[in-house]
Amino acid sequence: MIERDISSRKDIKLIITKFYDLLLNDVIMIPFFEDIVIKNHLNEHLEIISDFWNDILFQTTSYKNNTMQKHIDKNAFIKFKKEHFAIWTSYLFTTIDANFSGEVAEQMKNRATSIATVMQLKMNLYKS
Repeated sequence: MIERDISSRKDIKLIITKFYDLLLNDVIMIPFFEDIVIKNHLNEHLEIISDFWNDILFQTTSYKNNTMQKHIDKNAFIKFKKEHFAIWTSYLFTTIDANFSGEVAEQMKNRATSIATVMQLKMNLYKS
């Protein structure tokens, strides 16, 4: 059993790197990231995503982008479906659980669920 909680940006970067390893090897998910890989911007992207999560978990102010707008823009070219969000959260949770355990790890999973829900609502993937 893992007994170490997420405690630093370095821990977040580890999670994000391993998480993206899963995403980039999934034939359903890779189309969302092909432009990043083709342009060889993966390392830069991982740093940006690590900043995003560091801000959320440790109240820093490094992330300067509009996360929702980035995903809405991407959705104009490749449509997000509910299954994409399910895969995304599954891989993120698997990665967190394989490496960390504790309050911050649970907070990251809870926030990811909230983010995925809001994005789906804003992209009209939830129909009443």
